[in-house]
Amino acid sequence: MFALVSALAVPAGAQSPSTALGASAPDRARVLRAAADALAMGRWSDIGSTTTRLPGIDIVNTMELTATGMIDLGGRLVKTDVHVALGYNPAAMRIELTRTPEGGAAQHTIQTVRETWAWDESQIGGGLIAGKGTATPAMAAVPVRLLQLWTLPYGIVKAAYAAGDKTTVSTEAGATVITVPLAGPLAGVTAKATLDAKNLITRVETRANSPALANLAAQIEYSDYADHAEVLTDIKTPGHIVHKRDGRTVLDITVKTWETNNPYVVFPVPPNVKSASASSPTSR
Repeated sequence: MFALVSALAVPAGAQSPSTALGASAPDRARVLRAAADALAMGRWSDIGSTTTRLPGIDIVNTMELTATGMIDLGGRLVKTDVHVALGYNPAAMRIELTRTPEGGAAQHTIQTVRETWAWDESQIGGGLIAGKGTATPAMAAVPVRLLQLWTLPYGIVKAAYAAGDKTTVSTEAGATVITVPLAGPLAGVTAKATLDAKNLITRVETRANSPALANLAAQIEYSDYADHAEVLTDIKTPGHIVHKRDGRTVLDITVKTWETNNPYVVFPVPPNVKSASASSPTSR
């Protein structure tokens, strides 16, 4: 069976890379390819010369994962079941959370983002068909929700290729570090990813270039990489994710399943969301 592959996805608003996957400056090319290979997200042709060789192919487009753990609710961590569907072409993510505070009733939310739109759904697909749920525009949440997509290990590698020469590679405390300026709704945010000895991304730190984007500063830790898919694909996914802001943990989850064989997930934008006016890039 042939697998459907996609070319390197580019964040909304970014320029397409002028060179094929792996064809940038030697050090940067070597490090980015090593990071892609560690995740098993790239497929390469090493036949022929550098001028005739086929470009690399990025096979990660859509993913779906389930997890459980603790997520912030009103300043305290509560038990939460998580279901995430995501895609990179177009850039989109749907996060379904069921939070259960101790001694309280479960709270269910669905938060969705696609490119420059964000909305909350009363049910999956709410607002697309009359009488079948509602969609509440949440345009101010676009940057925060997109940040969760582009700071995943795959998002970092994709964004690093898309940024071209603006991506830098360095060594800090003996570890390889990739620094990437994000684009589109995330312009003004820089992501710094640290690789371990196996070239897996274990830490991503984001910093904002202006006080107006301060809520986009975060630290994310990834560990326990394995193939967590029901149908094994060799793509490595984190088994444990910890998300911090200002040193305070706001998310600590353990992955149960992470489907990587391009599951069918779609993110149509409801009409009322498309017509909503964008507001300042802040979010709850």
